[in-house]
Amino acid sequence: MKERARILVVGGGYVGMYTALGLQRKLKPELRRGDVEIVVVTPDPYMTYQPFLPEAAAGSISPRHVVVPLRRVLDQCRVVIGEAASIDHAKRTATLTTLATEEEGTGPEQITYDELVLAPGSVSRTLPIPGLAEYAIGFKTVEEAIGLRNHVIEQMDIASSTRDPAIRDAALTFVFVGGGYAGVEALGELEDMARYAARYYHNVKADDMKWILVEASNRILPEVGEDMGKYTVTQLRRRNIDVRLETRLDSCADRVAVLSDGARFPTRTVVWTAGVKPHPVLAATDLPLNERGRLKCTAQLTVDGTTHAWAAGDAAAVPDVTAAEPGTETAPNAQHAVRQAKVLADNIARSLRGQSLETYSHKYVGSVASLGLHKGVAFVYGRKLKGYPAWFMHRVYHLSRVPTFNRKARVLAEWILSGLFKREIVSLGSLEHPRAEFELAAGGKPPQNPKGSS
Repeated sequence: MKERARILVVGGGYVGMYTALGLQRKLKPELRRGDVEIVVVTPDPYMTYQPFLPEAAAGSISPRHVVVPLRRVLDQCRVVIGEAASIDHAKRTATLTTLATEEEGTGPEQITYDELVLAPGSVSRTLPIPGLAEYAIGFKTVEEAIGLRNHVIEQMDIASSTRDPAIRDAALTFVFVGGGYAGVEALGELEDMARYAARYYHNVKADDMKWILVEASNRILPEVGEDMGKYTVTQLRRRNIDVRLETRLDSCADRVAVLSDGARFPTRTVVWTAGVKPHPVLAATDLPLNERGRLKCTAQLTVDGTTHAWAAGDAAAVPDVTAAEPGTETAPNAQHAVRQAKVLADNIARSLRGQSLETYSHKYVGSVASLGLHKGVAFVYGRKLKGYPAWFMHRVYHLSRVPTFNRKARVLAEWILSGLFKREIVSLGSLEHPRAEFELAAGGKPPQNPKGSS
């Protein structure tokens, strides 16, 4: 091993955190001697366990229990809060922007490295739809999940107090675009929460609300199989949720959702979950990308055709060695990301020690999805589960996968307490403008709501 090898991990999500965590364990002697340094560059000081976002939005889990503080978990790593603007792997340098560089006004800084792990994840894939940037909200971060929860409850408050039927109708219309995991689970949990909350309003009933799911393809939740996808559509429609397949959102300008089938819905809520795309930093590297913008990788999780560069998760096109068809890649989901990170940490340690590398091999075992409290679908090891058993499996699986015993215990405690007591239906919309009241008291002007908010 060369003297003071620096491993740069770009990204603090599933792959970034689990890889750095694995390296801490595998390279204990080297870290103790100072032979290795692990640097993690991430825009947030925490890792978000995204499968719990729908439950956080519904109030079943506290937002702080959906995230894992990186500095506590990665105590042997140097955590840098910032983003990689570009990477020149030929020179082994990365250009970073941090909170400090913004304050200093000195411009980005450069950091050198010996081994590079690219795990920046993905970003929302948007389309040039009129009004989308101004009025829609995504569902990839804990901030978006809690903001959406506050927004939904606030719309119910608006509908309860307004005398204008047009405002009331728009406030109680919720449009979700995208029939994948994020869209279906977010819709299912929030509709379930709003239905429960309606009992505390004297003039808002569950049937007054319109929930609309828009999906461009002819099915939803393709990961759970065609039969379970059809079952999910049936269950959602039984809850008076308007599921529109083979339909696209053409516009949401002026707070009117216009669909490709000609339908128009005045609405104050448009949630965009129609897919993701690779992080932009990948295009700012000199590493090989495939036609979808993901890094070309080998089954050993090295970047194809290069040395000392590694990748996994959403950013990486990893060959699926268990697939019958050649050229098949592993799906960009949490199931593969966590397992790839373990192999990735092992292989980096092996590489530094001059040992042979392992091949990543994992056969996809199935998927589980929650549709609200005590509702779900699952397709695991060829078996189909519906309703409560699927929902229970969803909770057990993700409880086993959320990092750290601390988080597992806290989430389990919250679930137990939520089963014993009534749901908390509270909007904390003022969290988005915490200084508003003080500014007004100090003689300033209250902040104006952005176009996309209520």
